[in-house]
Amino acid sequence: MAHLSGVAGGLAVVLAAGSPGACPPAKAPLTVRVDSGRVRGVAAGTARQFLGVPYAAPPTGALRWTMPRRPRPWKNVRDAGRPGDDCVQDADRTPSGEDCLYLNVTTPRVRRSGLPVMVWWHGGGFTQGSGKDYDARRLATEGDVVVVTVNYRLGIFGYLGLPGLRGSGDFGFADQIAAVQWARRNAAAFGGDPGNITVFGQSAGAMSACALLTSPKARGLVDKAIVSSGSCDVRWPVGGLFPGTPAERPYVPLARAQRDGLAAARELGCRKDALACLRRKPAGELLPQSPAFADHLAYGTELLPEDPAAALRKGAFARVPVLIGGTRDEARAFVGGALAYDPTLITPATYPRLLRQAFGAEADAVAARYPLAGYPSAGLAWAAVLTDGAWACSSLATARRLGARTTVYSYEFADENAPNVNGLHVPDVPQGAAHATDLPYLFDLGGRDLLGTPDRVGLSRTMIGYWSAFARTGDPNHRGAPSWRPGRGTLSLAPHAVRTVDAAAEHQCRSWK
Repeated sequence: MAHLSGVAGGLAVVLAAGSPGACPPAKAPLTVRVDSGRVRGVAAGTARQFLGVPYAAPPTGALRWTMPRRPRPWKNVRDAGRPGDDCVQDADRTPSGEDCLYLNVTTPRVRRSGLPVMVWWHGGGFTQGSGKDYDARRLATEGDVVVVTVNYRLGIFGYLGLPGLRGSGDFGFADQIAAVQWARRNAAAFGGDPGNITVFGQSAGAMSACALLTSPKARGLVDKAIVSSGSCDVRWPVGGLFPGTPAERPYVPLARAQRDGLAAARELGCRKDALACLRRKPAGELLPQSPAFADHLAYGTELLPEDPAAALRKGAFARVPVLIGGTRDEARAFVGGALAYDPTLITPATYPRLLRQAFGAEADAVAARYPLAGYPSAGLAWAAVLTDGAWACSSLATARRLGARTTVYSYEFADENAPNVNGLHVPDVPQGAAHATDLPYLFDLGGRDLLGTPDRVGLSRTMIGYWSAFARTGDPNHRGAPSWRPGRGTLSLAPHAVRTVDAAAEHQCRSWK
């Protein structure tokens, strides 16, 4: 049963403690030296944390829209007891600023060496979020791993493109890569193995992780990747993220990134010498342009030479083990958000129009596969269309293409009673296993344990066991957990029901080709 499964690394903890009467294991130091200087962290129960550690110089002033460079060394011991500022985003985020390229390191409190290192890239549509939102103490201690959570530049600050500007469209991506390079250089200081680095991310972070697999920078930098609720193949149709929005992908060609950057510059009154003019603007004046740079990671660039989907089809990607999947009811979060905003957007009357706008001549065929009569509400019907067509089947396609040349483990988070992390209460669209509802099973979001029930706690232990075992060896299997075989179906993760399923059939992927 899932709730009885062991946690990878647990046996190592017992052995380290020794036999009855033996000396207790030594505690790991709270002051360590990284390549820029010494940092002093904090004890946090069975973990220790080093918060707000700079991994790159502040990208401010003349360094705004430049590739990240190493931070300036410091002489005294730097306090690492609180996170750094979030990167500039919506006004609800305080404090936030452009001096934001910080990361947080969490490890077991017991002295260790050679632990696997897991570097987390957060989601948020490339416009929101921060590393501090994801408290990794549970993952680090139960999994016996080093976890690094990262801030990276967002919105216009992270993805602006302009003709002639080096790094155009990729500054946030460059930050993410710089953080992994920092982790490799400094892993040993925290008891980690610099030769065993796993990048893992969700949503925008997952799409960045998938892109990294196709980047020349991945070679020798990452040893494994975990891609959650995102893929190299994801495509949202018209209305796929919100009714009326255009069709989108998370990746754009460099030429479009540059056109969009010039359009933003014109909106801000920067028609001549756009870069110099934009660098003189205060961050608050630039911020309203950030939504135009959501899902805007540029390819045809130094860091990402090719469209990640095309690179996958050609087999041009790093041959490292990959664990990939999503949530069973992914799109319910987006549909629920739209209905909370305006209940008239998705109704039995508007459903046919949504299908026509999204699928054109194929709308009738989609309606036949997802008839209104087959669902309790129009919202659930539309959510099923988007979950299958935009999210689940694209993830399975990415898994299939990766699996042709490397080891791939496919999963689907399926706890229908997962915490409602998106705070959506729309009776016609119960959230179930919606986008981001899997995150509390790995992290305490905002420092809060949202699990609350024995079933959820048991599933969390199983998932942490799988994730940490994969980070350790490239194989998620561990003692006490159901077997997970690569390339043999999809492992469904639900309380007391961890089992292999045919996710492609469940999400009608044959029809979505």
